[in-house]
Amino acid sequence: MEDIDDLPKNPANYTPLTPLWFLERAATVHPTRTSIVHASIRYTWLQTYHRCRQFASALSRRNIVTGSTVSIIAPNIPAIYEAHFGVPMSGAVLNTVNIRLNAQTIAFLLGHSASEVVMVDQEFFTLAEEALKIVADTSKGNFKPPILIVIADESCDPKGLQYALSRGAIEYEKFLETGDPEYAWQPPKDEWQSITLGYTSGTTASPKGVVLHHRGAYVMALSCALVWNMTEGATYLWTLPMFHCNGWCYTWTLAAMCGTSICLRQVTAKGVYQAIAKHKVTHFCAAPVVLNTIVNAKKEDKILPLPHVVHVMTAGAAPPPSVLFEMSRIGFRVAHTYGLSETYGPSTICAWKPEWDSLPPEEQARLNARQGVRYIGLEGLDVVNTQDMKPVPADGKTVGEIVFRGNAVMKGYLKNPKANAEAFANGWFHSGDLAVKHPDNYIEIKDRSKDIIISGGENISSVEVENVMYFHPAILEVSVVARPDERWGESPCAFITLKPDVDQSNQQHLAEDIMKFCRAKMPAYWVPKSVVFGPLPKTATGKIQKHVLRSKAKEMGPVKKSRL
Repeated sequence: MEDIDDLPKNPANYTPLTPLWFLERAATVHPTRTSIVHASIRYTWLQTYHRCRQFASALSRRNIVTGSTVSIIAPNIPAIYEAHFGVPMSGAVLNTVNIRLNAQTIAFLLGHSASEVVMVDQEFFTLAEEALKIVADTSKGNFKPPILIVIADESCDPKGLQYALSRGAIEYEKFLETGDPEYAWQPPKDEWQSITLGYTSGTTASPKGVVLHHRGAYVMALSCALVWNMTEGATYLWTLPMFHCNGWCYTWTLAAMCGTSICLRQVTAKGVYQAIAKHKVTHFCAAPVVLNTIVNAKKEDKILPLPHVVHVMTAGAAPPPSVLFEMSRIGFRVAHTYGLSETYGPSTICAWKPEWDSLPPEEQARLNARQGVRYIGLEGLDVVNTQDMKPVPADGKTVGEIVFRGNAVMKGYLKNPKANAEAFANGWFHSGDLAVKHPDNYIEIKDRSKDIIISGGENISSVEVENVMYFHPAILEVSVVARPDERWGESPCAFITLKPDVDQSNQQHLAEDIMKFCRAKMPAYWVPKSVVFGPLPKTATGKIQKHVLRSKAKEMGPVKKSRL
C-alpha cells in the first residue's frame, strides 16, 4: 500500500491555495460584468483585474516585495477593494487600518507593522500625516518615511487632495499609471505566506497584530459563500467596513462568486434603504448596532416594503433577539454569525433549520440569537472547562470558554510570543468568550469572562440582562456592567440610550418604569439596581466599551445597603 502514497507533489498537481486566483477567474468568466460601483465610478471584472495587476506592478517597481507591509487608511471605496488583490499579488502583506482610530493608535500600528507604503483616502490624509509625525518623533532618528499615496474621491472637498499633493503624496491613479496592467503576478510559493495583517480593536488592551495566511483566506472566502447560500452574481452592499477583518473575507468571496460590490462611503439607514431600491442589493453584512439603526430609522428614511428579500449577516456583538425579530418582520433574512479577527472574522453561524419555520417569530429570534455551529472551513469548535480543557456538557447551562482549531485560525500575533503562547495554549485558540452548549450542539455566548457580574455569589450574564431590556419600547441601546454594592458585592448597573422620540423630561419615572419591566421579565437578582441615561462609549468598530462603563460605575461608588 506504500505505493499509493508514493506519488509526490509536482507543479501539475499541486498549487498553493490563494484567493488571488478568484479575481483572474472572474475577469475570464465575466469580463464585462460590473465588479464595483462607487458614486459615478463603475468598473468591470476585467478592469478590476487589470487595475490590481497594475497596482502590484507599480509596487514591485518600488521594491515592495514578499514580506513588505502596505497599510491603507480608507473607508469603503474601490481602492481598498483593489488593495486586497493588488498588494498580495506583489507578494506584500496588506494592513487595513480602521479610519476611526486616533493618530496615536495609528502611529503604533504603522510603526509596529513597519509599513513601507501608506495609502490614505484624502479625507483622512491629515490623520495619517499626524500619525507619521508621531512615528518619526519616537523612532530616534531611524525613521524612513514610507511611500505616501493619496486616494482621490469626487465626493470629498478637493482642498484635502490639493493639500496632500502639496505635501508630496502621490495620487493613487497616477501611481497605478506607473504599473503594467498585464503584469505577470506570481501566486505565493507557500500557502502559509502572510496575506494580511489586522489589528484587534483593543477593547481590552493595546491592539495586537493578527497575521493571516493565503490558505486561510482561500478556505474562508469559499466558506463564507457556502454557509450563507450566496449565489453567483450576488449584489453586495458594503455597509461593513473592509478594514474590519478584511470585510469578513467577502472582499475575496465576491470575486469567487463574480458578484457586484456597491460601496457605501458613509453608512446611514437612509443610504442602506436607497441602495437596496436603486442597485437591487441582495446581501450585506453589519454589526447589530447598524441593524438597530435600520429598524429604528425615521419613517421618511425607510423604503418599505422591501422590493425583494435582502440577506443580512450580522456579527461583532451578540444581537438582541428584539432586533432580529424586527429585522425579520420588515423583510430582511438575518444570518447570525460569530468570530474574531483571529479567526478571519465570523467562523461560526447559527445555521437555520427548516423545522424552525413553523415556530412563533419570537422563538425563531431567540434561537437565531445563538452563535451556532462551526463554518464548513473550520475544523474544530468547542466550549471547554477552562481548568481541564474538557468539553462542557451540552445542557445549555454549564458555562465554558469557546475554543477554535483549524485552517480558519490566524498564524499568530506579530512580534508577540507571550500573547501567542497564551492564545494557543493546549493546542486550541482561546477566544476569551464564555458560552454554553445547547442539547442541539449550538453554542451561545453568555459573556466575555471579564463581563460576568457576581452578585451575592451568583453569576449574572450581562448579555442576558441586556437581551431582556432591549424589548422595552423606550430603549435604543443598553449596556449592563457590575457596580460595587455594599450588600451583594456587585450588582447590575444599566447604561441606557433612549430612542429619539422618547420624552426624557422625567428620567426618574423612566428609570422606575424600566426597573418595573425588568422585575416582570427576569430573576430579581438580575434586575439593575441603578440606571444611567446617555450615549454609550464605543470603539472604532462600533463595539460598546464596557471597560469605560465599568470605570464609570465604580466612580459612582457602591450601591448603599438598605436601612430597612
